[in-house]
Amino acid sequence: MSTAVTAITENLEIAGRQFTSRLLIGTGKYRSFEEMKRAHHASGAEIVTVAVRRVPLDRSTESFLDHLDPSLVILPNTAACYTAEEAIRTARLAREALGTDLVKLEVIGDQTTLFPDNEQTLEAARVLVREGFTVLPYFTDDLIMAKKLLDAGCAAVMPLAAPIGSGLGVQNPANLRIMREQLPHATIIVDAGVGTASDAAIAMELGADAVLMNTAIAEARDSEGMATAMRLAIEAGRLAYLAGRMPKRLYASASSPLAGVIR
Repeated sequence: MSTAVTAITENLEIAGRQFTSRLLIGTGKYRSFEEMKRAHHASGAEIVTVAVRRVPLDRSTESFLDHLDPSLVILPNTAACYTAEEAIRTARLAREALGTDLVKLEVIGDQTTLFPDNEQTLEAARVLVREGFTVLPYFTDDLIMAKKLLDAGCAAVMPLAAPIGSGLGVQNPANLRIMREQLPHATIIVDAGVGTASDAAIAMELGADAVLMNTAIAEARDSEGMATAMRLAIEAGRLAYLAGRMPKRLYASASSPLAGVIR
């Protein structure tokens, strides 16, 4: 089977669940609910992450929950939690209110950078896995921590590309490449820091299984157009990774071989 056919037909698998899209999206920062819905549709995404602590789970007031496509799989996240205890409590609340064992685990360690607290994240992950949650932890792009989270039973790992909402793109490509090579069977979802389509393509070319983003689409001048661009970039990056890029060379290499040239 050709690389192109493989890239198009293979699914993203998370804890035994199959998804055709490798783009995961968020719900924050959109200028209107209608804009959010158009962007979600254009992205082709099947998973949407929801900040549990920033939405009325009892549906007492209108929120983006009332405007989500019912076909989308909701991935609750523990954004704005600063301790393992807070994150565990928030995950339990989400499971009760939304009826899902999925959780994007976030334990923030610093208010300015929003970098994750890896130690608290690991502590929370161990508890939540024991309680039957399907845990997808957000953490710094650290191979050793990735191994520990996977050993704890996490269904996937979600290393950051750059600080949340920064739009800086992949800052440490070597770390992501090493993670992919050292963890060939793990599901790796790059999370945070993507700013434009080329950033998403680079993450996929490095071997990521998927990319999660929110601000890059929501704050674009044309969010629907950017969502389309991100969908195509994810597909192109995945195809390029599977196809295998040419080696980099210091010097030129003629496109046309000299063998057989008439002299």
